[in-house]
Amino acid sequence: MARDIAQRFNHLFGQGREHFVLPEVVVDEEVATLPGLDGRKMSKSYDNTIPLFEGGAKGLQAALARVVTDSKLPGEPKDPDSAHLVTIYDAFASSEERAQFRADLKAGLGWGDAKQRVYERLERDIAPMRERYESLIAHPARIEEALMEGARKARAIAAPFLVQLREAVGLRRMTAALTTVGEKKTQSKSKLPEFKQYREADGRFYFKLLSGDGRLLLQSEGFASGKDAGQGVARLKREGAAALPGVAAVRGEGVSEADVAAALAQLMAEE
Repeated sequence: MARDIAQRFNHLFGQGREHFVLPEVVVDEEVATLPGLDGRKMSKSYDNTIPLFEGGAKGLQAALARVVTDSKLPGEPKDPDSAHLVTIYDAFASSEERAQFRADLKAGLGWGDAKQRVYERLERDIAPMRERYESLIAHPARIEEALMEGARKARAIAAPFLVQLREAVGLRRMTAALTTVGEKKTQSKSKLPEFKQYREADGRFYFKLLSGDGRLLLQSEGFASGKDAGQGVARLKREGAAALPGVAAVRGEGVSEADVAAALAQLMAEE
């Protein structure tokens, strides 16, 4: 059905314009279904997942040590095709590594050594990703800024495209008057900076100061209570830049003291 819709849109837009291209799923048939620790399909509902990031390298190694295997001893030939551990290994390994792993199991490689080999292969790929993950988790403001930047880029593409879609399917166009009013409201709102307060997964309370166009100007450290965070916001609104030395907050990337001071001055003027 989705493909039919894409074909209809392509027909409406005609030649010479960009066409819709549906993404195609790429699945390695050998690991289409990834087993969990107990051999069943890996799923949070079964509580049999393998943590790649949480718990670090030790957590990953400990999880792989719990993968269910048969009772064959070191030195006894193993059947790679019936081993869930092999399927997990295959999801990361090259064809040459897969072949060697199977050959070693058939030759009597012990399950303990096999699990260690799987851990080392996974960790080779996961370790750099985990470092990046931990860096982002430690700086939520960067994640927020990346999301906002992505939203701005998406709107720049989506807005004109939606106009084309409305014309293509015969929906009435928005009148110039309504568009002008909407733009004025948006511009009016975007002129003023704003504070936002929120609570993170660590249980602590934070606030941030955003510019009119959504840029992160100031990011607070964590507070024990929402009241403490609110008092910090209230002080900045009341005293402006003079309160900055006494508030636990840091400037956003590429933001100067003058940028923050100007934003706080705007808010003070509105009070």
